Amino acid sequence: MSLMETSGQAASFYSRYFWRFLILSLRPKQWTKNAFVFAPILFSGNLLDIALLLRTTQVFIIFCLLAGANYVINDLADRQRDRYHPRKKHRPIASGKLAPLAAAAAAVIILSGSLCWSFALGWQVGLITLVYTLQTAAYTFFLKHMVIIDAFTVALGFVLRVAAGAAAIMAPVSAWLLIAVILLSLFLAFCKRRHELLILDEAASHRAILAQYSVGLLDQLITTVASATIVVYAIYTFQGTAAPYLMFSVPLVLFGICRYMYLIYCRQDGGEPESLILKDKPLAATILFWSLSCFILLYWL
Repeated sequence: MSLMETSGQAASFYSRYFWRFLILSLRPKQWTKNAFVFAPILFSGNLLDIALLLRTTQVFIIFCLLAGANYVINDLADRQRDRYHPRKKHRPIASGKLAPLAAAAAAVIILSGSLCWSFALGWQVGLITLVYTLQTAAYTFFLKHMVIIDAFTVALGFVLRVAAGAAAIMAPVSAWLLIAVILLSLFLAFCKRRHELLILDEAASHRAILAQYSVGLLDQLITTVASATIVVYAIYTFQGTAAPYLMFSVPLVLFGICRYMYLIYCRQDGGEPESLILKDKPLAATILFWSLSCFILLYWL
């Protein structure tokens, strides 16, 4: 087979499967975390306002696109290391199924379009999404290699999601709610680090930062932030909101945290929190019941 024929077949392969591999690289399964943008509209009592709900939905889509583009950039930066990872080596960029140049061009287009869309919703929303983009870029290239700071950077991303949701509808956010979000995201981040440290073969060689953690340290951090999450959320339901019955949602939060810790310690799961939330039926049901209970307690009672 001639070089020209080989090149032609390769070009045909890339053009045929480009969108499929690009969508896989955007990791839509991990977009569930962007649902945090709906927290302000839910707890501010504006969920039934169609205009505000549409604005919040736009912010959700923007963060999904931004997150997807940042995943592509992360895969581009880590493609050499990912080729030696037992799971990540199958990603389109690491496996060579998605050309780096095409992936980079798509990421730039998605980032640019999403940022322009966010500024169209207001300069506050645009500024927050810009900070989020810079923060994720910093995480990709150096912050994820700094012990403890890597987890706090992840937590900052969740706070920015909540802040963007609040800015979109011009609603204040309780400090207690923001602290609860920080603690919950730290809990998820530390659980993920523990899973990576214990389960993945040669994890420390793939990610040098894991060698700076220990299982004992992570166990203590997980216990601390899990307890603090429950306490702070309970304080929020009692003091941070005008809804007198929201406190009855605390047991669901307690059960959800306990269930997640059970999955971490007894089933050795937790490497991908977004997937775990969807595939574990008791945990998914808990989140669903918590959402419904908050809606009923805030809007019907």
